[in-house]
Formats: sequence, C-alpha cells, structure tokens
Amino acid sequence: MIRLEFQNESYPYDIYHMVKAFYPAEELEQSINEEFSALVRIQKDGREIASVCPEEVAEFSGKKEKKQYVNVKVYRILSKLTGKELAWGILTGIRPTKIIMKGLEDGKTNEEIISSMKKVHMVTEKKARLGLEIAKREKELLSRLDYKDGYSLYVGIPFCPTTCIYCSFTSYPLASYQKYVEDYLAALLKELTFVASVSKEKKLNTVYIGGGTPTTLSPDQLDRLLTHMEEHFSYEDVKEFTVEAGRPDSITQEKLKVLRAHGISRISINPQTMQQKTLDLIGRKHTVEDVRNVFFMARELGFDNINMDLIAGLPGESVVDMEDTLKEIEKLNPDNLTVHSLAIKRASKLRQMEEYQRTADEEGKMAETFSRMIALSEKYARKMQMTPYYLYRQKNIAGNFENVGYAKVDKAGIYNILIMEEKQSIVACGAGASTKIVFPDLNKNGMNRIERTENVKDLKEYIQRVDEMIERKGEWLWH
Repeated sequence: MIRLEFQNESYPYDIYHMVKAFYPAEELEQSINEEFSALVRIQKDGREIASVCPEEVAEFSGKKEKKQYVNVKVYRILSKLTGKELAWGILTGIRPTKIIMKGLEDGKTNEEIISSMKKVHMVTEKKARLGLEIAKREKELLSRLDYKDGYSLYVGIPFCPTTCIYCSFTSYPLASYQKYVEDYLAALLKELTFVASVSKEKKLNTVYIGGGTPTTLSPDQLDRLLTHMEEHFSYEDVKEFTVEAGRPDSITQEKLKVLRAHGISRISINPQTMQQKTLDLIGRKHTVEDVRNVFFMARELGFDNINMDLIAGLPGESVVDMEDTLKEIEKLNPDNLTVHSLAIKRASKLRQMEEYQRTADEEGKMAETFSRMIALSEKYARKMQMTPYYLYRQKNIAGNFENVGYAKVDKAGIYNILIMEEKQSIVACGAGASTKIVFPDLNKNGMNRIERTENVKDLKEYIQRVDEMIERKGEWLWH
C-alpha cells in the first residue's frame, strides 16, 4: 500500500501517475489537507519514502516552476529507490511531442531540444530522439494545411460486432443494438447537415470516419452516409479521407466496393494480433486467416493506403508471439502500422480479469517484455520502409511506454497528427464525439487556445437529443 498526502491540488495528478508508473502493482490512496506540513509526502507500507517541504520551493514565484521542482525531486527519489527510470520521465500527458514541436517552432536546435527533454522532463535520450524524429516529420506534413480557414471532420459510428475485453470506447455490440442503427444514422445525418451549412466558408482538409467500427453499417447505410456527405460538404480541399474499417469480421467485398466508389483509398484493417489464441481470448470473432483474406481483397479492389493496428502486451502473449505477429504483418506489407502498448482502462472487461492481475515482481518482468515488444515493432516497421510519424501516450499504459504510428513515404495519416498536435480545429459528429476548435491566439503556455464541446456518449440519448447537440455547436462554432 502506498499513501500519497498533499497540501493542495497542484501536485496530485502528476505525482499519482508517476508513483503508479514506478509501482504499477501497488494500491494507491491519496488525500489533500491544507494543514499538512509538507507539500507532498509519500509513504509505502507505513514508512515515508519521499517528501517535499514548502521551504524547498520558496525561491520559485510561479506554480509551474514549483511543480517542476517537486516532480523532478520525487522522480529522482523514486528512481533511486526502485533502480528504474521511466521512458518519458516526469511527463504524464498524452502528447509529449507537443513540447518538442514548440521547441522546433521557437527555432531551437536538435541538441537543445534533446537536452531540455532529458534535463527538464527526465525523458530518456532514446525517447527524446524518437519524439524529435516524429515532431520534425509532423511539422513538415502539417505545413501543407490551412490552420486559419481549414478544419477537419470526425464522424463517429459507435457500433461494433462485439466488445473487446480491453476496450473502453463508446461502442455498442451490433447484435443488441441493431434496431437503433437507422435512427442513429438519421440523427447523425442531421448533425452533419448542420455542420456543413455553417462551414461553407471554411476549407475541409481531412475526414475521418471512426468508431466503434464503421463497417458494421450495411453497404446501403454506408453508401447513404457517404453520399450525404458528398452532397453537403465540398471536398475540393480534402487531402485525406480515412474510414476505419477495423474489424475483419465486419468487412465484406460489397462494403469495400462502396468505399472505393466514393473515392476512399485510406482504410484501417486492425487485427491487433495474429495469434489465434489471443483473438479468441479478447473477444474477436474472426480468425487470422480472415485478416489475410480481407487485406488481400482490399488490395485487389485498389486500396493503396492501408493501416493495420497491433497491441503489444495482450493477455498471455510473449515476445515470441509478438515477433510472429510482426512477421505475418510483414508478409502483408501494409502502408501504415500503428503499434499500441496495452492500456488497461478502468471501464474495460480486462480490468476485472483476475488472471490479469499481477504482483510487483511480475510487473517488473512485464516491463522488460513490453520494452522488447516495442523495440521489435520499430525494427519490423523500419524493415517495411516505414518511419514513425505520430505518437501518443495513455493512462495505465503498459510499461509506461507509448503508441506509435509508422508509415511509408506519403502514407502518413494527417488526421492522426492533428489529433495529437492540436493545430487545427476538428469538428466531431456522433455519439460521444468531441469537437475541438483551435483559435489562433495563444494561451499562457504559448500554445493555441482550444475550446471543446462534447456530444452525449449514450447512443439513445444522442438520438433523442441530437437537436441539443446541434444547438451546442451552433452557439460557438466558428464564432
């Protein structure tokens, strides 16, 4: 048991996640008390292992500087105690490349950026250089976009064939929610119509249809959705249109033909693993052979930009399993490869599985396993002539690592970069969709000011309240 005590609310978030990264198998509890004598105190099994007193930060005038000192001190203490270093140091946010991008935009040299990431944020040199490589590629790709008058569009289809045990996204098993699909589609088209009507003076740059699994829609429903979008939006400035086909058990030749008829060439076919035992365990109702068949079908129909997702650290998988999966993916030779480190989300079934609860010793061994899996993924991606182009992190991510997207030349997913770097407005439609409007003026940290509005997550609520979702957008969209 580890107990965290804080004097105020400035420190709990970063310290909690840092301690959890060093001690992933330990149960944590925390409290805040303004009368407490220390800013931060950490006790393990009743014994104090780290603390920071108010006097130590007295020389710093700003909250940011004080937090920086506290985080670095706690990091160094825990690193010494455990004999471990965290790949991303004290960084707990999901977008570490934003810091590097800011450095590039400010004219800093490569070595100045690397040095800052290591000294200020305690990031390892290997991860700092990976982040720099990605940020430089992102910067080049994003230079092609119009930040001021351009925007991107996300369309959410929240249905899936089944729910995977690691998933916490807004998704509904099709077998149980089939009767709501038509009503959902009608509500979605209504919201899209509104967005198109108020965005005529803007330039649509990228479109992403995600979920869920968009290909749970029937061919006719897919065709109606895509036709409606073509009729209401101008595609004159669109540089990328992605449909996350996703689950092989939802993809048919007829659906792929619908996508091709609408000019879409960038899709995702996501096996997550090529180990049949794992597919059965995680709730996927398709085979490894299904993945191959669907991939080759897509190629034959002319899809020349196919992404495949993998997850490192799925239950029961070893480094040998991961390498076997990568060898199978290499044979298919996709254009993009996105490698996720398993993040055990609170709302997922996996969180409840007793056989997936690990001791501290087991967690330590798994960290080494994840490290080797991530290294293998990079090795095979580069063998396929892919380079990393975007990166993000998640809470509770395996081994405190990251998710990385790799792509061949001219095949990088621009929308993915926009999600991470938050340089352009993204208008999102559908249940659980989150719209982000990026304003040109900067906030106190030198970043773009961003305003967000959320659609309700519940499928039935969205259908019933779509007019309210439209009204929410109408109050401030492009104002």
